[in-house]
Amino acid sequence: QVQLVESGGGLVQAGGSLRLSCATSGRTWDTYALGWFRQAPGKERDFVASISGGDTTTYYQDSVKGRFTISRDNAKRAVYLQMSSLKPEDTAVYYCAARDGPVARMERSQYRYWGQGTQVTVFS
Repeated sequence: QVQLVESGGGLVQAGGSLRLSCATSGRTWDTYALGWFRQAPGKERDFVASISGGDTTTYYQDSVKGRFTISRDNAKRAVYLQMSSLKPEDTAVYYCAARDGPVARMERSQYRYWGQGTQVTVFS
């Protein structure tokens, strides 16, 4: 079992930055991969970024490459999403997720554990 708690969302002007954090607890830290997903009103929950449990391999959705960075802090058992050059279309509820196994994946169905979400609103 893995527990996830996100924080760091908020209101930001287009072009600005935010850093989302996700505190984890439960299983051995490096046995599971972590990901960030987002869901805009009336839309599906989409993949944003993921990071493996071992070698820190990362994957990104094309629309955030070069703007967002996912990272994990082993000592703090936390995963972060640094978001820069934010756009209004980045507005969504952002969810942290963990999957059984250390290999990072991009498919929502691969993630078993989810946080409660944190709202990010980007205004122009």
